[in-house]
Amino acid sequence: MVSNPTPQRQLRSHRPERPVARVLNSAEHHAWLARHLTGRDRWLCRMLFEHHVLTSTQIIDIAFTGRRAANLRLRNLYQWGVVHRFQPHRDRGSHPMYYVLDTAGAVALARENGIDPKELGYSREREIGRAFSLQLAHTVGCNGLFTALIRRARQPDAAGMLAAWWSAARCGRHWGDIVTPDGYGRWQENGRDVEWFVEFDFGTEQLSRLAGKLARYERLADTTGITTPVLVWMPSAAREANARKALTEALRALDRPARVPVATSSGDAAADPLDMAAPRWRRVDDLDSTGRAALADLPTLWPSLRAPTASTALTPSSAPPSLRPELTPPPPMPPPDPSSQWR
Repeated sequence: MVSNPTPQRQLRSHRPERPVARVLNSAEHHAWLARHLTGRDRWLCRMLFEHHVLTSTQIIDIAFTGRRAANLRLRNLYQWGVVHRFQPHRDRGSHPMYYVLDTAGAVALARENGIDPKELGYSREREIGRAFSLQLAHTVGCNGLFTALIRRARQPDAAGMLAAWWSAARCGRHWGDIVTPDGYGRWQENGRDVEWFVEFDFGTEQLSRLAGKLARYERLADTTGITTPVLVWMPSAAREANARKALTEALRALDRPARVPVATSSGDAAADPLDMAAPRWRRVDDLDSTGRAALADLPTLWPSLRAPTASTALTPSSAPPSLRPELTPPPPMPPPDPSSQWR
């Protein structure tokens, strides 16, 4: 016997209204977006396309001055189909919201660069599928190293600036036949210009495999003619101590170890586990010293290392051509939008 005659559809919870996919991909919607997307919105689309996934906390670090303004703007971008969001499962507490590029954002990005959206290589299924990727924590953690640098550079009294940030995917497209770093960065502070590759070790990779990458970095240096420091971040001091032994042995086995400057750090080496600019980097083959250098002071660890110049720094022009149109890496620092656009 039916005890509750209320129609089933009235028992459903409220669903937030969002335009259907057909509307979000219509010419009318894209024309409407052209009037509503700010310079910061377009820059954020480029950042998500380049680095795949950023958390709400990381987006605040790189583009906003407060959480409320960020949440309001990200909610609009989500409803407009510019970005998509998900929240991974967590046994205790909750993760922040994770954001990826959505269809309308990808179309705007392609049109802005004068290419057909199909040439962009964008896949909505792939981007949303990152929610289930086993590499999600690794990707977000590595991105956190760079967003922490942008947060530091955006402070009123900042002395440094992140001048370049390449994703692992971009590094792989350029040098994947030799080695694929987890990222490439370039930091400028107090007249010093420092560039580096980063290996973000999450504690799951065998140390022998991590150490084996040094031979490939030596080959990369021989191929490009550019000597670039390799910074290895590890989750704990114990992991770092064990890795340093393996890395030292691998470095000694190289024909030209000077072509591969390597320094290590761990999440325990500084107050902020992800602050790369802090004095946390220790040269691998310096077994006697206990001192650690800041990011801007890396040249002091290798006095013979030449500072990068316009002709020797890694740039898109120094890399092999890609099989598809290659977008220029977005500038890591947000654009100087008027205050009215930063609400």
